[in-house]
Amino acid sequence: MDLWNTTLDNSFFLIGILQNSKYPGLLCATITFLYLVAVTSNILLLLLIAMDKRLHVPMYFLLSQLSLMDLLLTTVNTPKILVDYLHGQSTISFSGCGFQIFLTLTVGGAEDILLAFMAYDRYVAIQHPFNYMIFMRPKICWSMVATSWLLASMNALVHTIYTMHFPFCRTRVISHLLCELPPVLKLACGDTTKYQFMVYTMGVTFLLIPLSVILVSYMLVLTAVFHMPSIRGRKKALLTCSSHLTVVGLYYGGAMFMYVLPSTYHSPQQDNILSVFYTIITPALNPLIYSLRNKDVLGALKKVLGKGLSAPKL
Repeated sequence: MDLWNTTLDNSFFLIGILQNSKYPGLLCATITFLYLVAVTSNILLLLLIAMDKRLHVPMYFLLSQLSLMDLLLTTVNTPKILVDYLHGQSTISFSGCGFQIFLTLTVGGAEDILLAFMAYDRYVAIQHPFNYMIFMRPKICWSMVATSWLLASMNALVHTIYTMHFPFCRTRVISHLLCELPPVLKLACGDTTKYQFMVYTMGVTFLLIPLSVILVSYMLVLTAVFHMPSIRGRKKALLTCSSHLTVVGLYYGGAMFMYVLPSTYHSPQQDNILSVFYTIITPALNPLIYSLRNKDVLGALKKVLGKGLSAPKL
């Protein structure tokens, strides 16, 4: 089988969901709308948390980091998808493909770990309310965020270097809307059996271990919530936890199918839909789930809007 040299001049062709759709224009408009919602809502949530002192607590600090990750995740991929479709040619250079893999794995992996830390935060808030600010002091919160980024970037760097070192066949068509590790690996001409097992192992590590932490934390949280004497406090705790669990379900569902399920169960159409789900749809929904169901965030928004409306006109 002929091989092509993996130099900076070579490019991949991305054939994704837009190219294979019966209504590409409508789908492009939908993706554009979701991207604008994701950017606007996440930036707004970041500004609200920064501006309102009532939101300067560990829970909202971690939520702001989640919004930042969502913003980065969707911005890494969506603009290129839309620009390529408008230009009528979806190509990406060899180095650009590797860079996109690295960024997607880094931000996605950091979000996986951060969601586990957010579950721990809710556990501490409900199980140890009087010592909450001691367990979740600023130094600890920043350590959680730094750990998320560090572990994710190290994992992403190893996978990116190892994936892109393989020789690739002359068929340079990636049946995917972006450069992600599983579809790119399918083009490798060398024996990837052992490496695919390593990808599976790391997928389990970065997805199932944090998910286990989340499930255990919320089992303990729910046990404590149902023993609360105050009905109002119980409802507030359940509302906050249900928002987080909804976000966890949205993100982990697609990511686990993509990186944990064996490649034999994958199809290009399913992979494309899942990638759209966790790189475009989920970042758009996350801030809406938290803000529309959170009285503190809604209160901060009303306060900002109230100041804007009451500002004297020049």
